[in-house]
Amino acid sequence: MSKSFSRSVRTVALLSAVIAAPCLAISAGSVSAETIQAQLAKAPNVPAPITRTQPATVVVNLESSEWVGPISDDNNYEFWGLNGTVPGPMIRVMVGDTVEVHLKNKKDSKRSHNLDFQAASGGAALVNAEPGKEAQIQFKATKQGLFVYRSSTAAPADIQHIASGMYGLILVEPVGGLKPVEKEFQVVQSEFYMVDGKKNDTLVFSNQKVVDADASYVVHNGHMTALVKVPLRSKVGETDRWFFGNAGINFDSSWHVIGEMLDRTWPRGDVSKAPLEGIQSTLVPPGEATISEFKGEMPGTFVSVDHSIFRIEKGALGLLKIDGPTNPSLFKGL
Repeated sequence: MSKSFSRSVRTVALLSAVIAAPCLAISAGSVSAETIQAQLAKAPNVPAPITRTQPATVVVNLESSEWVGPISDDNNYEFWGLNGTVPGPMIRVMVGDTVEVHLKNKKDSKRSHNLDFQAASGGAALVNAEPGKEAQIQFKATKQGLFVYRSSTAAPADIQHIASGMYGLILVEPVGGLKPVEKEFQVVQSEFYMVDGKKNDTLVFSNQKVVDADASYVVHNGHMTALVKVPLRSKVGETDRWFFGNAGINFDSSWHVIGEMLDRTWPRGDVSKAPLEGIQSTLVPPGEATISEFKGEMPGTFVSVDHSIFRIEKGALGLLKIDGPTNPSLFKGL
């Protein structure tokens, strides 16, 4: 390990110690009258839109665990994830809600696991659970938009947590909700760094590959072919809304759907501002998320990609199949 990298590790560890302290004092403000269970959904599904108009205390139950599973058709990997999925489940709440997070760590875990909710303001919303234990935090959802939650332990352990699957999305809806659409999908791009191996091997994490930004896989929804073997489905005339997150660690994502324009895009998930209209791609930095939507106007198979095209070979793509009648006045092959 280089001296500069060692200094970086010590710096991040110090910062982690400093920001961890406020988590014990985070206040959720006045407790809401109604207490409900959070809406959660496994990718690519999305929790149902919120129909209530009054804030509530929303209880989010998450369980961290470690398991060996497929990263591609050729290799396995030891994932560290939440509720048995990578990415972790998407959470949907409303601005003004008090979010109460319960993080349980399975007793057979070898490590403590930790989460940082970037939807929180006024303090570092850190929750840490040792194996077999449960920890809790509360925070007030004061800002509307789409946010990432992710591991936030001291480096270099933090790097391995993120590179093993400890992340997800949380949507904080405005009061009254987002405008209804026919379909909603969640897609999270993430990078995996492993020591090279043979077919059918269970690959192991490589910190050196992280430092070198030499990703073994860059995937959508936790597997190289997650959205290829089971494509997203829509119909001509339906508006599809995408909640797209980038867990990182190293790369920006230039997200693009080949064959479609993004009719409306809320950069960095900020739904408090007017959307950009009619753009071709949108930049999503590591640790960020965006919301885009478009109406399907032609049938066919449309390819969702990171427009750093070489990453397609590492798994950064998915398929959207749109069914319905053709419109030759709009597009036809000659």
